[in-house]
Amino acid sequence: MKRSLVLACAAVALAAGTGSAAAQAQFDLTIGGDAYFQGGFVDQKGDTGLRSFEARNRFRFTLTPSAKADNGLEYGARLRVRADQTATSNGARNTSSDRAYIFAKGGFGTVQAGTINGLSDEYGFIGPNLEGIAGGADNGTLDFLTGSAIYDSGVASRATNFRNLHSGDIATRVIYLTPQFAGFQGGIAYAPRNDNNNNSISRSKYVSAGTYQNSFHDVVELGGIYSREIGAVTLEASAYYEFGEAAKASATGASYKDLSSYNLAANVGFAGFKVGGMYRNAGKSGYQSGVTTSGADNQETWIVGANYTLGPVILAVNYQSYKDAGAVVSDRLNSKLDLYQAGVTYTVAPGLTAGLEYSYFKAKDNDLVAPDRNDKGSILMLDTRLAF
Repeated sequence: MKRSLVLACAAVALAAGTGSAAAQAQFDLTIGGDAYFQGGFVDQKGDTGLRSFEARNRFRFTLTPSAKADNGLEYGARLRVRADQTATSNGARNTSSDRAYIFAKGGFGTVQAGTINGLSDEYGFIGPNLEGIAGGADNGTLDFLTGSAIYDSGVASRATNFRNLHSGDIATRVIYLTPQFAGFQGGIAYAPRNDNNNNSISRSKYVSAGTYQNSFHDVVELGGIYSREIGAVTLEASAYYEFGEAAKASATGASYKDLSSYNLAANVGFAGFKVGGMYRNAGKSGYQSGVTTSGADNQETWIVGANYTLGPVILAVNYQSYKDAGAVVSDRLNSKLDLYQAGVTYTVAPGLTAGLEYSYFKAKDNDLVAPDRNDKGSILMLDTRLAF
């Protein structure tokens, strides 16, 4: 029923809006992309065997061939290629794609089909400080804790998931977006599996046994955004709900709690200031059914932030609170992380920015077997970006 509804919406909208198209079209090719370089100085309690400084970089470029038919239908495809962050044992590096889909857009709305992230990850808000603004939660700051016990336990790494629980998964999806009306745009998306993309096919109903798993099928996400300027005031808001069926360990093995996650966000801007925040709750999605969870909190994230833009300078502050139910076993419940951030971003030239960000974190894994996983510390990060 779920997948039929989504696919039917997309098919009917596309059929109703296309009419008679030209037999041959002239395609335009748009090339864009972005790159960053980040250097991080880390001072943390649990840094045994770790260096204080590390650096990383990312490069992506996007190819978009598109055309417009005589009846007004806009159509094409999009491919985003990125340099992988890891190397093979012999030092060779590869490239991959995290967007590869076709689209059609007209008076009926927009249909997208292929490898693309979910609605709240693609279109939802997480607060005023987006990726690339120093002092914002979406800059991958906590990745500089990689290799420490608190990151490897999963608390810090899971805290970087701000949208609906699996909306950020790169998966093969069909998406339908309504036309925009008075600042509103709705949408619905369907993914056969949240962990399958591009040319791979995985029809299995089962996953390896454990106390937690990330595989869901027949995943649906729906909701919408509101974005409008009213005089000197800008308003932004989004709300999305995601649900799906959890895979099982085997036909007679362990079962897991189904996916259920919602995400709410709102921002207000005026006279150079912008304030806002986000709340996400994913319940106990993916945890093993029947395992003791007494006293365990839901997986949830709070973000509250503000920024002020003065010419080429953006000053930003951000607070994030994350908690989950740990591994849902008796000795590990209610893992938590608090993150405080402040930063300044300077636009050097159109498309080129430089930022300096300070972050303080305090994380509690709540593992009675390995209490040394609790951690706190500071990260000073230099972030230089190019967008073209």
